Amino acid sequence: MSKEITSREQDYSQWYIDLVLKGGLADYSAVKGCMVIKPYGYALWEKMRDALDKMFKDTGHVNAYFPLFVPKSLFEAEEKNAEGFAKECAVVTHYRLKTDPDNKGKLMVDPEAKLEEELIVRPTSEAIIWNTYKGWIQSYRDLPLLINQWANVVRWEMRTRLFLRTAEFLWQEGHTAHATAMEAVAETKQMLEVYADFAENWMAVPVIKGVKTANERFAGAEDTYCIEALMQDGKALQAGTSHFLGQNFAKAFDVKFSDKENKLDYVWATSWGVSTRLIGGLVMAHSDDDGLILPPRIAPVQVVIVPIYKGDDQKARIDDKVKNELIPALKAANISVKYDDNDNARPGWKFAEYELKGVPVRIALGARDLDNNVAEVARRDTKEKASYSLDGLPEKIISLLDEIQVNIYNRAKAYRDSHITEVNSWDEFMQVLDEKTGFVSAHWDGTGETEEKIKELSKATIRCIPLDNKQEAGKCVLTGNPSTQRVLFARAY
Repeated sequence: MSKEITSREQDYSQWYIDLVLKGGLADYSAVKGCMVIKPYGYALWEKMRDALDKMFKDTGHVNAYFPLFVPKSLFEAEEKNAEGFAKECAVVTHYRLKTDPDNKGKLMVDPEAKLEEELIVRPTSEAIIWNTYKGWIQSYRDLPLLINQWANVVRWEMRTRLFLRTAEFLWQEGHTAHATAMEAVAETKQMLEVYADFAENWMAVPVIKGVKTANERFAGAEDTYCIEALMQDGKALQAGTSHFLGQNFAKAFDVKFSDKENKLDYVWATSWGVSTRLIGGLVMAHSDDDGLILPPRIAPVQVVIVPIYKGDDQKARIDDKVKNELIPALKAANISVKYDDNDNARPGWKFAEYELKGVPVRIALGARDLDNNVAEVARRDTKEKASYSLDGLPEKIISLLDEIQVNIYNRAKAYRDSHITEVNSWDEFMQVLDEKTGFVSAHWDGTGETEEKIKELSKATIRCIPLDNKQEAGKCVLTGNPSTQRVLFARAY
């Protein structure tokens, strides 16, 4: 298979698809709109999942699993949520196939096997979970209930793109119940901080924390908090959301508790989630025209060692050094290392392959290197090569991985920061969107009507109202009406 990759400048969209396919992350599926996550891509998801799962558990959450199917009557119970997802729902109406009497060998839906009630394939799990919580919560002693699930969901998309938007995707969804609004809001904000921590310190992707406008918030939520990232083409990507649901779902499913004064009240709720679209964001935030660039903290393989030898004697010497010294020392430091001594490919081909796959550090070790007590070390982020002494090499590699992690983040942050532009007129607004791209910081009059008009005219949406926003008097970029703060607009995935 050719490893040629379309350049970002030539066709950013095709560049992205090339990296996902040729980098071994995913493949197209026989099911339209769905994807196959390949082993390398799934290993990346596992690294992300494991890091997040620990962060969830460190904040007191536990995992559970709820059914894939939601009875239609339950799905309809919270009207705003049902309406918000209605167009994306896959619906199960029958439970059996039978042989078609008019076309032997073919199968047809058995008309006599119609379900008494249609089932929705979950686009999100609030309905089935809150119906369950009704039986779990009676008293303040049952609260808070802090549950997360790792699952798949289905949202029937007409226009799909690997990882970024598929009909089925993997994610986690937290669903918590609390005795007071204050506790639920604190939970919502806490999980936003967890997501921001993960994005910045693990994925090396700088994010802006903010709250969504009423038009953009999650269906059924009182407030939606989000982290927004910027990709290398200047488009924004919503990287995670945390929702304060108020008492909406508790009222829809009659989930009440008796407080310490023995008074009945509805519980307060949150939900929060991130999905495999983070992999797409990771690709677009860091990679270059030669392949993936993966931050060391979540790279499936952090170090690859490639032997360079002639004959079995040289190979045996290198094997001894690598297998008995380098690999044990790196593994002892929790570094994932691969020794690629496969003799089916030449070293040059391996170098290009691991560059394509974004392995952060590559070590080349030959017989002459052993004689000189050195190894050639190449870093993926800058492509710099250096000769390192074999004495203390594992410790130097560990330090180098930390340096690469920081550099990848700083590079992405420098790009993001240079693509946040304040504007004060509609002409400036459109010029920045069309020529510079990125986040546009502009005043908005606070109305949904103006927000929709801006979206219609520019294809840009309000990504968030930053949590650290300063208050300042201004005029709406479109209507000229008074405004008290700037918000961030961008074209987005």
